[in-house]
Amino acid sequence: MEPDFYKIAKKWQQEWERNEIFKVKEDKNKPKFYCLEMFPYPSGYLHMGHVRNYSIGDAYARFKRMNGFNVLYPMGYDSFGLPAENAAIKHGANPKEWTEKNIEGIKKQQKEMGFSYDWSREIATHKEEYYKWNQWLFIQFWKKGLVYQKEGLVNWCPSCKTVLANEQVIDGKCWRCNSEVEKRNLKQWFLKITAYADRLLKDLDKLEGWPEPVKTMQRNWIGRSEGTLIKFKVKDTDLELATFTTRVDTIYGITYLVIAPEHPLTQELIKDLENRAEAEKFIQECLKESYESRTAEDKEKRGFFTGKYAINPVNNEAVPIYIANYVLGDYGTGVVMAVPAHDQRDFMFAKKYNLPIKVVIQPEDYELDPEKMTRAYTEPGILVNSGKFNGMNNLEAIPEIQKYLEENNWGGKTVNYKLRDWLISRQRYWGTPIPMIYCENCGVVPEKEENLPVRLPEDVKFTGSGNPIETSKTFVETTCSYCGGKARRETDTMDTFFDSSWYFLRYTSPREDKQPFDKEKVEYWLPVDQYIGGIEHAVLHLLYSRFFTKVLYDLGLVNFEEPFTRLLTQGMVIKDGAKMSKSLGNVVDPQEFNQKYGPDTSRLFILFAASPEKELDWRDRAAEGTYRFLVKLYNNVISAKELIKNNERKELDNYDKYILSVINRGVKEVSDMFENFKFNLATARIMQISDELFTYIRRQDINSKVLKESIETLLKLISPMTPHIAEELWHELGNNSFISLENWPRYDESLIDDKLEFLINLHKSVAEDIRTIKKLVNEDVKKVKIILPEDWKYELYNFIKEKFKDKDNHREIVKEVMSSEFKQYGKSAITIANNFVKNPQLISQPMFNRDEEMNAYLITIEDIKLRSGLDCEIEVTFEPSNELEKKKQQNASPGKPAIVLE
Repeated sequence: MEPDFYKIAKKWQQEWERNEIFKVKEDKNKPKFYCLEMFPYPSGYLHMGHVRNYSIGDAYARFKRMNGFNVLYPMGYDSFGLPAENAAIKHGANPKEWTEKNIEGIKKQQKEMGFSYDWSREIATHKEEYYKWNQWLFIQFWKKGLVYQKEGLVNWCPSCKTVLANEQVIDGKCWRCNSEVEKRNLKQWFLKITAYADRLLKDLDKLEGWPEPVKTMQRNWIGRSEGTLIKFKVKDTDLELATFTTRVDTIYGITYLVIAPEHPLTQELIKDLENRAEAEKFIQECLKESYESRTAEDKEKRGFFTGKYAINPVNNEAVPIYIANYVLGDYGTGVVMAVPAHDQRDFMFAKKYNLPIKVVIQPEDYELDPEKMTRAYTEPGILVNSGKFNGMNNLEAIPEIQKYLEENNWGGKTVNYKLRDWLISRQRYWGTPIPMIYCENCGVVPEKEENLPVRLPEDVKFTGSGNPIETSKTFVETTCSYCGGKARRETDTMDTFFDSSWYFLRYTSPREDKQPFDKEKVEYWLPVDQYIGGIEHAVLHLLYSRFFTKVLYDLGLVNFEEPFTRLLTQGMVIKDGAKMSKSLGNVVDPQEFNQKYGPDTSRLFILFAASPEKELDWRDRAAEGTYRFLVKLYNNVISAKELIKNNERKELDNYDKYILSVINRGVKEVSDMFENFKFNLATARIMQISDELFTYIRRQDINSKVLKESIETLLKLISPMTPHIAEELWHELGNNSFISLENWPRYDESLIDDKLEFLINLHKSVAEDIRTIKKLVNEDVKKVKIILPEDWKYELYNFIKEKFKDKDNHREIVKEVMSSEFKQYGKSAITIANNFVKNPQLISQPMFNRDEEMNAYLITIEDIKLRSGLDCEIEVTFEPSNELEKKKQQNASPGKPAIVLE
C-alpha cells in the first residue's frame, strides 16, 4: 500500500495550526533557545535550494523543542528591494502588491513544508510598523555621530537618469537601456562603521560557534594593517598627498606616485594639463571598469601622467604623479607610493612607462643592478641609497624611519583598514525613506521622532527614469518640524541591508508600537543561539548585523555585543551540475514534488543527501529512494500494530535485549548527530535502526512492550525531519498527544550491550557468504550447514584481544602467540595471528565463545534465510560429519564459520 503523504501532511498542518502548538512566549522556568534562518527576499517563489535552509532550521528547532527548550523559531520577509521596483517599471505593477503577492506564495509553500514557525511573529520589512523603526534607529545613529553625508561615486545612467547598483552595470553599460554608464559624485548618506572596526575585528575571537572560513572572510574584509602614513607636497602647488604603506623601509626607492582616478584631488592635479581631455577620457575608461577588474592580478596596469610631481620628504626628490587604473579611491588613501625595484606591480608599471628603478635593499650574497633586473626584489636585505639608514637590516629599520617621519611631521606610524564606511542611500523608491529634512533655516535635520514614520508616497510615477520619489510633490515639499519653515524631504531610501541588520530583535515583540523592540523580551531571547544561512552573506549582512548590535549595546538598548552565538552556513543545492536557478531551467518545484511524494520526502532527502555545509546534488531517482524508505517505514509500523496487540509474551529473550541495545545506542548516537547538524549521518543511523526493528517484526515472536516502545522511540528520532508521517504513525499506535511536543528519548547506558549486538549481527555476513556460494554452485539447495571453528580458536582470539587491547605494536602478535601454549597449533595459529596484524580492528571486537556464537545464529535462523534468499533447513554445528566438512572447518575462524551447501 502506498500512503498519501501529501494528504497526511495537510491533515497535521491543520491540526498544528488549529492548536497553535508552535506559538511561544517567554518562560523563565525553561531554558530558551532562539533558532533563526536568514529571512527570504520575496522576489519569487521558492525552489528546493531555498527549502534546504528552512529544512535544516526546522529539524533543529524541533529537536531543541523536544529536548525541553523554550524555542523561538520565527519567520519574516526582507521585502524592500530593487526587484520589486523593476517589476513595477516593467509590468506597470505596484511594488507593494507585487511584493505581497510573492510573500503570500512563499508563505503558502513554507506552510506546505510543515515548518514549525511561530507565525504570530511574522514580520515584513516593507510594512510601516517595521520601517518606522528603521527611521527611528537611523536618527539614533545620527545623534550618536554615526551618520553623515559626503560626496561619493555612483554608477549613473545618463539615459535613465538614475543611479545603478553594481550588478546593474554589465560590461560598462546600463542593464536596462544599454547606455554607457558614467561615474558621478553625488551626496550620499553613510554609516560610520569604521568607528567600530577594531571591535568588529577583535570580537571575532569570541565567536567560537562560527565557521572559521566566515571569520577569516570578515577579518579580510575589515583588513586591519599596521603601517606608515607619509605626506607628500605636490611641487609648485599648495596640495598635499598622503599615502599608506606597510613598506616604509623602501621610502628612499620611490620613483613615482600613483593616484586613483576617483580621488578627490585627481581633478585638481590635471586642471591645467594641456591634454586634459585625454586625461578625462582615461579617467572615465578606468571608472567604467569594476573594482574587481581593476585590481585583478592579470589585468593590464595602465597609467596617465598628471604633469605634476610630488616631493619625497626624506630626500627632496621630485617624482612624477600618475593616475593608475589599479589604484582604488576607497582603499588606503587612494594614493600609492611606487618602488619598482621592490614591488612587482610597480616594476611592471615602471618598465611599461620607462620610469626609473632605484635599488634601496641589497641582498647579502649578491648585488642588484637596476639596469639588469628582470623582476622586483621583495626579500629582506640591507638598506642602501637610504641616507642615514644605510647599512641597516630593512625590517629592523622600519620603526626608526617611522620615528624620523614623526619627528619632522612628515607622517608616522598608523593603522589602516580596508573597511570603508557603509554607503546606505539609494536613489530609488522601494525602500525605507531616509527621515531627513533640508530646511532653509535649520539646515539638514532629522524628522521629529513623534512624526515617524515618514511614509513612502503612493502618488509616484514609475517611468524607469530617475528616482520615482522625486515625482511626488506631496512628499518632497514639506515644512520643517522644528521651525515651520519651507523645507524639502530627502528622496533617497535606505539600503535594504539596514532592514536586515536588526530584524532578529523585532521578532521578540513584532507588534510593539512604542519602541523598536521590548528590551525585556530581547534580554530573555537574545542573542540568537543558532543562525542559519548561505555563505554568500558571510561578510556584509553578518558584519552589518554585528555593527548594529554593538551600536545598540552602546546606546543601552541591548545587553549583549554579538547577535549570533552559533552560525551554520549551508551549501547550495545543485542539479545537473549547476546551481538551481530559474534561468538555467534546473529548478525543482517543491509544490509539484510534494504533491507526488509528500513534503516529508523532500525534507528527509535534503537532510540525508549531504551534510548541511556541503553542496547538495539533487537527483530525482535518489529522492524517490527516500520516498520508498518512508513508504516501507509507514507500512511496517501499520503492520506492527496488530502484532503488538496480539502478542502477550512478557519475558525478555536475547533478541529482545538486542533490540533494546540497538535502540538505546541509536538514541545516544542520533542525539549527538542532531546536536552537531549531522543530519545525513543521523538519517543513515535511523534507517539502520528501522531495518533492525522490522527484522524483529518478521520474527513474529516479539515482546509487545519492547516493540511498541522501540517503534515510538524510532518515530521520535525521525520526527524532526519527517514530522507529518511521525505524527500520523504516533497516533496510529494509540497515542493522543502531538509527537512534535513529546520529550526527546533518553538512552539507558546499561541496556547497551556491545557483545550481544556484535554476536547477533554476525548472521548478516553469514547470509552474505551463503548467497555468494549459492551463486557459484548454481544448484538447488536443500540444506545449509554452518560449521563453527574448533574451540581453541576462540581461546586464541580472546588471548590476542586481551594481550593487545592497550598496545599499538601489532607486529608483536605473531611473536607473542608462538611463545605461548598456542604454539602447538603451528601454521593455523600463525594464520590467525597474521590476520590480527593485517586487521588490528579485530582486537576491539567483544570477546565471545563458541556457545555464544552458536546461539546467535540459532536465534537469527529466519533472518539468515530471508537475507540469503533460501527457504531450506539450516543447521548450526561445531562437529563436522565428514572429511570435506573437517577441511572447511580448518579454515573457519570465530565470527567467520564454514558454510556447506547440500
